[in-house]
Amino acid sequence: MNLINDIDVFEAIFDMIAMLNQYTLLALSIYQLVISAFGFLKRKDVPGEKFAPVNRFALVVAAHNEETVVGNIVRNLNKLKYPRDMYDIFVIADNCEDNTAAIARKNGAIVYERFDNEKKGKGFALEWMFEKLLKMRPQYDAVCIFDADNLVSLNFLAEMNKQLSRGYEVVQGYLDSKNPKDSIVAGSYAITYWMTNRLFQLARYNLGLSCAVGGTGFAISTKVLKEIGWGATCLTEDLEFSMRLVLKGKKVYWAHDAVVYDEKPLTLKQSLRQRKRWMQGHADCAVRYFKPLLKIAFKKRSMVAFDAALYVIQPLIVVICAIGMLAGVLRYLQLFDPSELFTTKTLLSAFLLFASTYGLSAVAFIDGKLSLKAIGYVLLLPFYNLTWVPVIILGFKDRNKKEWMHTIHTRAMDINDIKDLKGAA
Repeated sequence: MNLINDIDVFEAIFDMIAMLNQYTLLALSIYQLVISAFGFLKRKDVPGEKFAPVNRFALVVAAHNEETVVGNIVRNLNKLKYPRDMYDIFVIADNCEDNTAAIARKNGAIVYERFDNEKKGKGFALEWMFEKLLKMRPQYDAVCIFDADNLVSLNFLAEMNKQLSRGYEVVQGYLDSKNPKDSIVAGSYAITYWMTNRLFQLARYNLGLSCAVGGTGFAISTKVLKEIGWGATCLTEDLEFSMRLVLKGKKVYWAHDAVVYDEKPLTLKQSLRQRKRWMQGHADCAVRYFKPLLKIAFKKRSMVAFDAALYVIQPLIVVICAIGMLAGVLRYLQLFDPSELFTTKTLLSAFLLFASTYGLSAVAFIDGKLSLKAIGYVLLLPFYNLTWVPVIILGFKDRNKKEWMHTIHTRAMDINDIKDLKGAA
């Protein structure tokens, strides 16, 4: 009898925890859904509003053994529709053992070669380069960051100049894919980025919250670099810098029409390795920045800081959701009653799952990405999303490991080739 009572108590506690978990996750889901709804809108420029090219830019390309693709990005940047005397192109040949530096110079870039066996990684390379740029004369107004595998829309600097002229100090551009048709994995990446651009970045820009630096295709005013420095040297330097900005009372803004195309991994193995590195850095940032952000959120009643705090623990929320769903399925199978199959609660849960997985992903097509392949990627997206769970767990476990894992890029394309991808994901 005591054993039966103990089981009943255990089940009651389990149900209470599950219910608490369910309502917490429901509240977070509603919060994200409400914010995401604002990604369907797009701010229009004020009629007659014009912005002269007044900002002088340093375009910095971070490259490690990128001889296959670095020439393409340098040639691309030389063709931007912005006064050529208003920007310079710099390539950081970081610990390179190939012809990256020579090819970059041949195509017109100013190359700085860096060799450091201790401070490895993009974050350290950028910090090293920023120190040099801030000492140069005449002074640059802003720095734009790119990866060597990128291609850039020709209006990129004009759009960044527009946002900087409005007083925005850190601006992220639209992150697109230059190889969405290459594989199912690359296509899943592309769909995810299209969703993020609209439902996360544009939505937060419309609401006055902080967007997030996405690792490439962003501009930073030199004023900000002088004021707070870079200081982002972990495995996800973009996330770290985004959180540092919010802690300093600043925000990341958005330029929806300044497009950067980068190369997505082709295989699941490449993808898992890259995403594990991302999650190592994300977990590292969560441990260091969640509490300070939450403290500012409540102390200063800052929705910007509160939203950033939720973002930095988003992977943890994903894992909790996955565990909760698994526990719910097991519990459901144990207590299954056919009469409960079509209850309001069950139907509502199914609808929310459908809406979040498929309905929201359709927003990607607003930006002209509709095609049969893109629809196929959307249908397969849940399987791709499931692979995040073990990646997040392994990333948290290895969060203190700082070894940089280089992603090899082989998709050498010209910006003119991108036209063939429009509406043909």
